[in-house]
Amino acid sequence: MSAIEPQIFDDAETLGEVFARRLLGMIAEARSADRHFLLGCPGGRSPRPAYLAMGRLLGEKPQDISHVTIVMMDDYLVETAWGLDHVPRDSHFSCRRFADEEIIGVLNGGLPKAFRIPSAQVWFPDPRDPAAYDDRIAAAGGIDLFILASGASDGHVAFNPRGSKRTSRTRIVSLAEETRRDNMKTFPDFRSLDEVPSFGVTVGIDTIERLSKSAVMILWGEGKRLAFGHLAGAKEYDAEWPATVIASCRAGEILADKVAARA
Repeated sequence: MSAIEPQIFDDAETLGEVFARRLLGMIAEARSADRHFLLGCPGGRSPRPAYLAMGRLLGEKPQDISHVTIVMMDDYLVETAWGLDHVPRDSHFSCRRFADEEIIGVLNGGLPKAFRIPSAQVWFPDPRDPAAYDDRIAAAGGIDLFILASGASDGHVAFNPRGSKRTSRTRIVSLAEETRRDNMKTFPDFRSLDEVPSFGVTVGIDTIERLSKSAVMILWGEGKRLAFGHLAGAKEYDAEWPATVIASCRAGEILADKVAARA
């Protein structure tokens, strides 16, 4: 197996624009074929340029995206009376809030109601039955395109920490300190590491690899230079940098800006 040849763009905005146009084309093709489109999404900073570009393009030229299901990768968990559960939806670091405001809120913003993604078509793994998520995705035919991002310092993908087995599926995990520090940048209202939850529910490496028909890893900015170095040369999955799952995904691609690629 050969390493993926990264596609390099001048900046994050150009990367987002090009990817957004291609993704909207894929979504339109699915609509023409009268089939649903499952889009796997992380809850972090990396895809923001693409979401913003998609929102702008949809506002300029409305397109029916009501057949799209957003399959979210993970969420933070906190202790409750019965055990671990999603953080409150209105928490500044809630991935459910992120999906509401920064994904479907942006994509639906300029569309008539009939063209919008319904809120019921935003999926999250249930911490009370994580394994059911893989079954749900498989029953829906798999994820048409999985957008991926890499942890800047430890290569986590979703909440999968270093050492995650290739066979891992959706589950509850303890969050590594590096992952928690990276996520302080994603959710800057955290005032200290102590405020970042220590547990999360996440799709697994197998979930990403086996249940996606295509996948795109997005890397931009100086903070992703280390990640780019690991991923650009990866030929197979390396548990010491879990984001290398992109190397074993079907139709895997790496999109990066010049800063991340040191180009």
